[in-house]
Amino acid sequence: MSTMAETTDASTLLAPALAQIARDIDDSFDALLPVPGDPRDRLIEAMRYASIGGGKRMRPLLVTATAEMFGVDRGAAIRAGTAIEAIHVYSLIHDDLPCMDDDALRHGKPTVHVAFDDATAVLAGDALHAFAFELLSDPVMSGDPFVRIELVRTLALASGMNGMAGGQMMDIAAETASFDLPTVTRLQALKTGALLGAAVEMGTILGRVPPESRTLLRGYARDIGLAFQIADDLLDAEGDEAAAGKALRKDAVAGKETFVSLLGPKRAREQAQFLVEQAIEHLASHGEEADLLRALARYIVERNH
Repeated sequence: MSTMAETTDASTLLAPALAQIARDIDDSFDALLPVPGDPRDRLIEAMRYASIGGGKRMRPLLVTATAEMFGVDRGAAIRAGTAIEAIHVYSLIHDDLPCMDDDALRHGKPTVHVAFDDATAVLAGDALHAFAFELLSDPVMSGDPFVRIELVRTLALASGMNGMAGGQMMDIAAETASFDLPTVTRLQALKTGALLGAAVEMGTILGRVPPESRTLLRGYARDIGLAFQIADDLLDAEGDEAAAGKALRKDAVAGKETFVSLLGPKRAREQAQFLVEQAIEHLASHGEEADLLRALARYIVERNH
């Protein structure tokens, strides 16, 4: 278990990092998504509405925190972080649509299809998906084409049928099927964990860390991915909707099996804490340059939204 001093140190380190990454990602989207002043305006306005001023920016922070450990230029890390956040935002836009979760609130404001319309929301998600790969494939991202293609491939694998989209399909299937714990774990490893893992992987790619030397950081990413989802399940079951800025208790209403429904709140909380401690152990070979990653792991189970 983390000590009081560790928790204080973590929050002292993490709070400014979260505030800075929020500013950096907002500034990045703002600069890269200018409204063109032509019939596409509504599309770009919807993209900006969804991507600027909301979310915890966990994925970009994982990219920048990992990249910083290996001396990567922050500008390059922010660009890669913007790309992975674009994928995350697109997934939320589509997830909120009437044909999926049919949510009216996200980050405390109307969802994109409510604020605009269904067709614009679909296109905004599509455009943000493409935008992510525009950013990573542009020579501005890196002068090394091998770095660019590895970034593209990593994010593509984490986003598609073997990652987030596959997990979302399993999540839909969970409404009419009874899933056991290994299946729910697989579902969440794809739906939530794949993109968090990609964030850490992209930081190592930018740092030119050889694939065979990424094993421990991959273990860290896997463990925090599952801990993150268990914490989300606990918040959905016990959290405050005003703090969350979105509707809660939807999994129970839909009859979906979750870590909380299968393990119970107490065991789920213990499992999340165990995963966080295990994730931190994966960083044992690193010194204080990994302190932000340690703080992020602890934050995952201590957050209230």
